[in-house]
Amino acid sequence: MDLINPSPQVFERKDTDRKARTKQELAEDVRDPIDALEIFEHVRDLTDPEHPYTLEQLKVVSEDAITVKDDEGIVSVLFTPTVQHCSMATLIGLSLRVKLMQTLPSRFKVDIAVAPGSHSTEAAVNKQLNDKERVAAALENPNLLEMVNNCLAGSYR
Repeated sequence: MDLINPSPQVFERKDTDRKARTKQELAEDVRDPIDALEIFEHVRDLTDPEHPYTLEQLKVVSEDAITVKDDEGIVSVLFTPTVQHCSMATLIGLSLRVKLMQTLPSRFKVDIAVAPGSHSTEAAVNKQLNDKERVAAALENPNLLEMVNNCLAGSYR
């Protein structure tokens, strides 16, 4: 068998054993905890599916309605639809979930829900938004995925 590079330059492997690292190296590796403001910064510029305004401008999301338990890896976002019978509530919640799935480390569990008393079918919307299979099925629908991507587009500016 003929090799393309019969004599490659070989480098020493990097020591990745955390026990062998110095205290200073470990201290430099400490990360800042994620807080509600950081989560809010990720979702505030999502565009409402019906209007050319952001979720922040419509007061659908706010920093006060976000809870983060960084040490437990849990993020909870409550959002308030603009009207009690909002037909786009599930799409808004799905957009929030997708944005946070894209931006947060995988160690986080994300809970998305409509604020208590803010939607006429609150329990049904919350059930859909926090069921992995339903979320996965929704994201396989090209039309729905396009709508989610349109909501996310504003957050990438």
